[in-house]
Amino acid sequence: MKENKLRDHLNRDLPLLSTRLWSTQPFFWEAVGATGNFDYVEFVAEYAPYDFTDLPNMVRAAELNEMGTMIKLDYQGRGFVAQKAVQAGFQSIMFVDHVNPDQVRESVSLIRPKTAGSTGRFGYPNGRYIGGQSHIPPLDHVKRLNDIVLCFMIEKEEAVANIKEICSIPGVDMIQFGPNDYCMSRGWNRADHVAEFREAERKCIETALAHGVRPRCEIVSPADAEYYIKLGVKDFSLGDQLAKMKAFWNGEGKEMRDMVNSLKQG
Repeated sequence: MKENKLRDHLNRDLPLLSTRLWSTQPFFWEAVGATGNFDYVEFVAEYAPYDFTDLPNMVRAAELNEMGTMIKLDYQGRGFVAQKAVQAGFQSIMFVDHVNPDQVRESVSLIRPKTAGSTGRFGYPNGRYIGGQSHIPPLDHVKRLNDIVLCFMIEKEEAVANIKEICSIPGVDMIQFGPNDYCMSRGWNRADHVAEFREAERKCIETALAHGVRPRCEIVSPADAEYYIKLGVKDFSLGDQLAKMKAFWNGEGKEMRDMVNSLKQG
């Protein structure tokens, strides 16, 4: 198995750049890897359709292009899918919708190994991650599980209130603020409360950095990064596959639709 690229970058205090894919097709993962621009790909499983045969194929395509992998999971069923993703070779799990420290501790324990003196629950399931049937020593598997990078979305009002304790929990490697869910949890439309959610985001970033946790930020364009770099952020997710496609469909697509409609009128 490949070295965990995300963990290696965290250990060496190096920045990380990713992008988000909705497609399970390895073709698109290879296309991202061929650019040489990204350290890892995030698969947004919380949004997209997939099955468990897709997971190792996405990872293989990433590995062949020297990229790491992250999977973003629904809250319900997170333990089951997270362990299947790790078995397939995913190097990082992004957990969503946690609101209190106990939920975070439980999710950490679902990925950390069940071994002497630990609070982890993950065993030694035969699968790709261990090379098939009992291929690597159990303690090598323990190391791999401890290397899995765990990222938690801080996207509810309660989670922001608990950010200090969440960032103090061993095993929390990254956090990411979610403005849409945060505003929704406050009963707001995002566009009407930009200053308020920006303040909450800054609080989360500053708290994470103070606790040695890496804040990760999603951005639409490279220009957006400057604001976060000044706050001390060095981990970015640039762009989203579906968002880029929709921008084209609603932009050039709408322009072309108007041209075609004008031909009808003529």
